[in-house]
Amino acid sequence: MHFQSVALSDRGLNREINEDSAWIGSQIIAVADGLGGHAGGEVASAIVINGLAKADKKEFTKESVHDLVIEITTKANGEIAKTIKDSPKLKGMGTTLTSLITTEDKVALIHIGDSRCYQFRDGKLTQLSKDHTLVQELIDQGRLSVEEATSHPQKSLITKALMGNTETEPFIQLINVEPDDLFLLCTDGLSSVINESEISKILREDGVTEVAAEKLKKAVYKSGAPDNITLVLAKLTSENLSSIGTIGAAAVVA
Repeated sequence: MHFQSVALSDRGLNREINEDSAWIGSQIIAVADGLGGHAGGEVASAIVINGLAKADKKEFTKESVHDLVIEITTKANGEIAKTIKDSPKLKGMGTTLTSLITTEDKVALIHIGDSRCYQFRDGKLTQLSKDHTLVQELIDQGRLSVEEATSHPQKSLITKALMGNTETEPFIQLINVEPDDLFLLCTDGLSSVINESEISKILREDGVTEVAAEKLKKAVYKSGAPDNITLVLAKLTSENLSSIGTIGAAAVVA
């Protein structure tokens, strides 16, 4: 299986730079959000995305994907640590990572942080990833409702990220797929600004197209675009049709 994808990455209206990065490849798609407000967020997101990009030619199976992903993210975390050591002014930088990788007949979801992965099937949008945030922990504990979480003062506080200071393993899960499934990977610059019904409407009308990507961006801009916006829309195909490359910070940060 291969991904056929479209993607975009945009600075938004309030950020001075774009700290997001993304990769669209034949076997791997991914988004990474450099931690907002931290020096070097764009460096951290570029490190993990460029690490995944190098792995796109590897053979992933249901049995091997876990070890290969741990190897890739551990190496990226080590590179972040080394970069901070070499440039102390970058202390505190980090990144989220949300990725899908094809195996024989399933896709593997790789997730750490609060970027998101959605599956769109039969007109229904389902969030496959689970946010690593304080408010999500409070929701899981029954101390906060989903509605209350949207206005919580610490709704952006991430509890898990690649920051180079700990051995942080991502969540890894094999996902069953069907022929007409669509997937959306996005940073919280999209998911925290427009609701799922609006996303569903656009995917229902336009599918995996540049038109859909631009409509999602326009919807975020209409609501103020307070953060960087990065998204990847994808579907599975037996042919290798994807345009392969990095976008966002990963395309400009060495």
